[in-house]
Amino acid sequence: MEEVHADVIVVGAGVIGLGIAWEAARSGRRVTVVDPAPGSGASFAAAGMLAAVSEYHYQEEQLLEFMVHSAVLWPAFAASAGPGCGYLSTPTLCLAGDAADRQAFADLRSVQQAHGLDVRPLTLREARTREPLLAPALAGAFEIEADHQVDPRRLVAALLARLGEESVVRARAARLAWDGRRVAGVVLEDGRELRAAETVVANGLGARDLAGLPVSLPLRPVYGDVLRLRVPARVRPLVTATVRGLVRGRPVYIVPREDGTVVIGATQREDGSDAVSAGGVYELLRDAQALVPAVAELELYETTARARPGTPDNAPLLGRVPAAAGEPHDGAGCVPGLIVATGFFRHGVLLTPAAASVCLGLLEGVADPRWQGFRPDRFTRTTRPLAERSAAARSAAPQGGIR
Repeated sequence: MEEVHADVIVVGAGVIGLGIAWEAARSGRRVTVVDPAPGSGASFAAAGMLAAVSEYHYQEEQLLEFMVHSAVLWPAFAASAGPGCGYLSTPTLCLAGDAADRQAFADLRSVQQAHGLDVRPLTLREARTREPLLAPALAGAFEIEADHQVDPRRLVAALLARLGEESVVRARAARLAWDGRRVAGVVLEDGRELRAAETVVANGLGARDLAGLPVSLPLRPVYGDVLRLRVPARVRPLVTATVRGLVRGRPVYIVPREDGTVVIGATQREDGSDAVSAGGVYELLRDAQALVPAVAELELYETTARARPGTPDNAPLLGRVPAAAGEPHDGAGCVPGLIVATGFFRHGVLLTPAAASVCLGLLEGVADPRWQGFRPDRFTRTTRPLAERSAAARSAAPQGGIR
């Protein structure tokens, strides 16, 4: 059974997919989101640090520009999502556990300043005046006013409410639907076909399993363990700012929530296990306690492990896909009807407004040249011919074909 369903189909209902869907819906387009369990993937575990400055890594200059751009978009995006999305403009404190950690922060600060980023050193007295429960033996502190936070679970709920239940199809997309010349929508696992003028593939690691894609997506799962703890009334507030620390070279963060809980994370591992690591939980609690000793008095109520979609250069796969030589294409030489938005790794929440803005521009026929370096075919530079895509799609079709 074939159904003309929407102007835009978005595959994936994490923060990236929902952000893109909401931006498209705000532009007046009819949008359908396809996901069997919205918000249950990496977005469910994410701490939601909007940390364009403190998340900067050496030699990621174009990604830094994109992150800073997205951070600027966040207040307006949060306002459109509504007051319940959990956005807070509280600052970030970077804390050093020992002299080597302080030097690492100082070295990074010199590079951050060279890029025009504002990182202000604090005396330990100033830091403890702001956050009285900090450990007495810290080696250094820095403040980043521009790095804020949002609660991804509340954000997902807010965006789903904005879109409306009628816009969400709670099913898994098995493959892209092609009309021979262009991407025409998706085919679900149960054989239903949903059709739209444009399809956005934004389902994180799941994009690897979507048959019929005209390009290979080099995504890898990078797992992280995240803890959620309740702060007893006697020690509230544990901290008011987001705390990012180095403890003997190991990163750890503590993100306070408005409901009296904190999020502590995150480990980073590529061991293929989606189970919570006992060693990871131990290390996170130990290192967080080294920064804020009262962490030992909190109530651990949830441990979560999720995989984030990583790419070879840790930057997203974002944009349209060039058409194979000799095949039909849009006016810009790309596969008609298809946009890819995945591979956001540890920056998915931060980059949501920017990704949504880029995709809206592409829907309107405008490609921002600043972000061409994120094109989804940059690691292959080859597009699968139509015959190959069609064969792969047929092999992935549910038994009984399209109904």
